[in-house]
Amino acid sequence: MNIAIVGTGYVGLVTGTCFAETGNQVTCVDIDANKINKLKNGELTIFEPDLDILYERNLKQGRLHFTTRLEEVIEKSKIIFLALPTPDGGDGQADLKYVVEVAGQLGKLIDQYVVIVNKSTVPVGTADLVRATIRENYPGEFDVVSNPEFLREGVAVDDFMKPDRVVIGSSSERARKMMEQLYEPFIRQGNPLYFMDERSAEMTKYAANSFLATKISFMNEMANLCELTGADIDKVRLGIGSDNRIGKRFLFAGIGYGGSCFPKDVKALVKMADHHHYDFRILQAVIEVNQRQKKVLVEKIRKHFGGKLAGKTIAVWGLSFKPDTDDIRDAPSLEIIPALMAEGMHIRAYDPVAMENARRVLSKEVSYCNDLYACLDGADALAILTEWSEFRNPDFEEVSKRMPSKLIFDGRNLYKMESLKELGFTYHSIGRS
Repeated sequence: MNIAIVGTGYVGLVTGTCFAETGNQVTCVDIDANKINKLKNGELTIFEPDLDILYERNLKQGRLHFTTRLEEVIEKSKIIFLALPTPDGGDGQADLKYVVEVAGQLGKLIDQYVVIVNKSTVPVGTADLVRATIRENYPGEFDVVSNPEFLREGVAVDDFMKPDRVVIGSSSERARKMMEQLYEPFIRQGNPLYFMDERSAEMTKYAANSFLATKISFMNEMANLCELTGADIDKVRLGIGSDNRIGKRFLFAGIGYGGSCFPKDVKALVKMADHHHYDFRILQAVIEVNQRQKKVLVEKIRKHFGGKLAGKTIAVWGLSFKPDTDDIRDAPSLEIIPALMAEGMHIRAYDPVAMENARRVLSKEVSYCNDLYACLDGADALAILTEWSEFRNPDFEEVSKRMPSKLIFDGRNLYKMESLKELGFTYHSIGRS
C-alpha cells in the first residue's frame, strides 16, 4: 500500500519506518528541508533505540522516501497520516494550527478518494474539524480517521511493531477495511484492534495518558508521605503493585513526569473539561503535584547545605525526561538545573544522548562532560535526574575518587540505601527515610 506520513518527528518517523518494514511504500513529508535532506542521506534526526536498523534497511530497499513537497505524494497515496505537532498553545489547550494548515492544503490537492488519518494527539472533535477544513475546497469522497499513537519514547519501535492494542476511530466501513488491512501484520498474535467512533478514539488517548500521569503523581505524593512517616516507598510500591487491579507499572516515585505527551495532554484534557464547564479536580491536582515534585530534590539539596549553595558545584547525571531518548521536553532537569544555578551553584552535566538538545535550552554557564565520571571532577555532590542504565551500577570506588564528599541526591531511587551507607556515602533519595 502507498502511504504518506506528514511530519517527521518521533511519531511520524517511527510510524513511517515501521509501516515500510511490513512492505508498504512510505513517503514522509516535512517542511524542514534540512531535516529531509539528512533523512534522504541516511542520517536519522532523532534518537530512538532500534529505529536506525529499520530505517537503514528500508531506505536501502527503496520502501522509505522523504520529500518536502506534499503535492508529490497525494496522487499515489491511499492513506495519509497526519503526525504533526500539537503543542501546548500557552493556555493549556492543544494548538491545532499545523493540523488545520495541512488539512487546508490537502483540500486543494486531493482529486480522488483517500483516507486522512489523525495520528497526532488531538482534542475531541478534531476529526470533524479536519473533515470540514478539507471539505471547504474538495467536494469529493474522502474519509477522516482517528488512530491515536501509544508509543513510549525509548521503546517506540517495539511498541509499534508489537502493539498492546490498535485504536481506530471511523464511521466509514470503507476506511475501516483499509485500516484493518494496513494493521493486519502488527496484530497477528491476537493483539486487539478496537474500532470506535472518532470522538471516542480521540478521547481514549487523552484518558490513557492522563491516567498514567495520575498514577505517577499519586505515587510521588505517597513517597513524600513515606518520608514523613518513616515508611519506604519501594516497599509500598511492591505491596500495591502486586494487586492486579493496580498493576506494577508507573508506580515508581521520583521527581515528576515530563516529555512530549503527559504534560500537554493532561493540561489539554483539563481545558477540554473547562470548555464543557466541568471542573476536573483530579487532573488539576495531578498537574500541581507534578510541578511541586520537580522541586523536591532542590529542597533536599538546599536543606543539606543549610541554604548556602552559592559557589558549590553539583554534578548532574541525566538531562532527558526519561532514559533511552534525547527528548528533553518538560524534563525535570529543565527546572532543577536553573533553580540550583539561581542560588549560585555551578553545574557539570552528563547525559548519553541529550546534551546537544540541552545546550539549546539551558544556560551557557552549564558545563557538559564526555562521560559520567569526568562529570564528578570538582563536584561537591551528585544529582541523578534520569535513570539511564549506565547509572544503575557505577564504579563507586571511581565515584569516591572523583568526588571525595561522597554525597548523592538520587531523584530516581536507583540504589539500595543500605549498600550506599556501607560504602560511606551520604545518600538522599525519594520517599525512603
